[in-house]
Amino acid sequence: MIRTRECRSSPVGVISKVLRIFEALNASPAGLRLNEIVEKTAIHKSTAYRFLAHLENEAYLFRDESGAYLVGPRLVRLGSGSTYQMTLRKISRPVLQHLRDTTGETVNLGILDGQDVFYVDVVQSHHPFRMASHIGTSRPLFCTAMGKMLAALLPANEKGRVLGSVRFERFTPHTITQMAQLEEDLAETEQRGYALDDEEATLGARCVSAPVLLEANRMAAAVSVAGPTARISRDKIPLFAEAVQRAANTISARLNGYGVQ
Repeated sequence: MIRTRECRSSPVGVISKVLRIFEALNASPAGLRLNEIVEKTAIHKSTAYRFLAHLENEAYLFRDESGAYLVGPRLVRLGSGSTYQMTLRKISRPVLQHLRDTTGETVNLGILDGQDVFYVDVVQSHHPFRMASHIGTSRPLFCTAMGKMLAALLPANEKGRVLGSVRFERFTPHTITQMAQLEEDLAETEQRGYALDDEEATLGARCVSAPVLLEANRMAAAVSVAGPTARISRDKIPLFAEAVQRAANTISARLNGYGVQ
């Protein structure tokens, strides 16, 4: 009888420990190392390591380059706010840095926030003359490459709602001209697989963006490369588009738990 009780209670004990790990990580968006998790949860180190290794392998947790554990891709889809953004940033950052080094231009990571694109991460170009964006800022979706990319792949009902809101809330003469072309731009963006901001947000600047997708082609975020038109010339747009799409695909794979180490 005693053995039966222990056997029945064992799964509950395991679940309790896993939940304690999740709660500790949720309270620490920047992540926790193994020793910190052990300290905060009072779980034996070897047991904690075994749980963490399994959860990481299943993409419920993600371990960054410093060895800190964060809430992982599978759980991220159930959450939002700072924990989601921190995890997305940690998963994407090595890829964004590589894209910056490859192209030499500023790289951005953004998510849809109402009728705007919210900048989750920015890796600045090393060029003294560069396009400088800032983490935490928002820009209208209709004149940014990331915004167009995010809007283009929305389900039809959501796209109509977002575009309808933009139409009614933005009413400067310049905006009216942009809005008249937006639906055509979004259709073209969806067809070719990347979005283009051709001096729409800033005169003399060009930006190319590609989508970060969850399973079933659900939009998670967008990645972009931005720079002066002198360096991102029209004839080089296909090359930049290819580089951005490759980076976005890599982040998508990591976010979906494929190739996450």
